[in-house]
Amino acid sequence: MPTVSTPLLEEAQAIFARLGYSVSGDGSEFIAERKWRSVHVTVLRSGATLSNKRARTDGGTVSNQCQLRCFVAPKTETTLIKERLTAMNPEYEWAIMGVESNEDGKGHTDKYDVILPETN
Repeated sequence: MPTVSTPLLEEAQAIFARLGYSVSGDGSEFIAERKWRSVHVTVLRSGATLSNKRARTDGGTVSNQCQLRCFVAPKTETTLIKERLTAMNPEYEWAIMGVESNEDGKGHTDKYDVILPETN
């Protein structure tokens, strides 16, 4: 999978830190922890597919450790990611954070949406 753009990764880490989570790990995946919650966060760059993350999205070892997953992507990519996750029907709880890009690419935007699976 192509590398994640640094601004999106930094934005994801900053959002979780502002929400009171401690963030550990590097690269396009990290763990965000707060109280009893451990969230495995995967940052996807524009145009990325979940198929390249198969070991993690179909119950691999990290998913067994963290039953909460969050996929962070540009806001324009969230519909496709939600469709893919819904079709995969993973056994863990998931959310997608769609981050609105900062026009100049500097600083933090604070603009994001959280997309959850639909409940039956």
